[in-house]
Amino acid sequence: MQVNMTVEVWQKGAWFIAKCPELDFVAQGRDVEDAKRNLLEVMEIQFEEMSELGTLEDYLQECGYTLRDNTAVSLSEMVAFERRAVQVIA
Repeated sequence: MQVNMTVEVWQKGAWFIAKCPELDFVAQGRDVEDAKRNLLEVMEIQFEEMSELGTLEDYLQECGYTLRDNTAVSLSEMVAFERRAVQVIA
């Protein structure tokens, strides 16, 4: 099964954090590629375990995915991203 997803990578100090917001998976690495590789490894392990338990399709549906021709497609899509500063009055 193919799963369409978003991968975000953030830097926190010396570490890079890779996230898949649609599926709520997170991993870290020493560089961007390491973080992304670790995220995919975590997802592969989790998907394999869920598949063995028979819960993978339910999990994907709970995360807002629909299955089409052996592809899991998210029903939501990021359409904008921006950085802003806001004034907070304390």
